[in-house]
Amino acid sequence: MPGIESLIQTEQDGTISFGNYSLNEKSKKQDFEHQGDLYKVKTFYEITKLERNGMFVYESVPGTTVSNFAEHDEGITCLLEGYKASQVIVQLEENTAYKIYEDGAVTGEITTNMSGKLGINIDLEDEKPVELKILKV
Repeated sequence: MPGIESLIQTEQDGTISFGNYSLNEKSKKQDFEHQGDLYKVKTFYEITKLERNGMFVYESVPGTTVSNFAEHDEGITCLLEGYKASQVIVQLEENTAYKIYEDGAVTGEITTNMSGKLGINIDLEDEKPVELKILKV
């Protein structure tokens, strides 16, 4: 599953899936309503970016496909797919420590900065999703 055909969609479990790293040209979809919020996604092989109500939520360089993305009080969970190593930046609580889990294994612990942004590098390969969890310590 290299990409979400509609660029962003709501899943049966209430999460969202977005992005398509296999696109050669920039594509975007805006004003996607999910649980009372409006989302905007921009995606193609170079970058995937998600905004909620005009505010930054997620970005990856190069682009990724994100499945079952869920934000909750403890952090973020999702499945990521991409064609090579990606830098992922997510918006979380400011000045808060988080543990990073990739496929169930702890790969690091990072404290967000004053803006609440957290950046990590994830090794991705075509057709091999990585389960990502970023949870408060």
